[in-house]
Amino acid sequence: MTKRDEIKVTLRRSAIGYSKKQKVTLESLGLRRLNRSRTFKDTPSIRGMIRKVEHLVEVEEV
Repeated sequence: MTKRDEIKVTLRRSAIGYSKKQKVTLESLGLRRLNRSRTFKDTPSIRGMIRKVEHLVEVEEV
């Protein structure tokens, strides 16, 4: 696995006021606090989860 195959996801906005599905998606990504980041392997399933909460997170390729 090369470094280009990874993405860094940072929670930038709170999920308060958004649907339960979006909160569960953030929880399953492991994003529980603002400005916390996680690094994931760039897979279609992770990209799909990010797409559901893209208005709350910031994504960078590592």
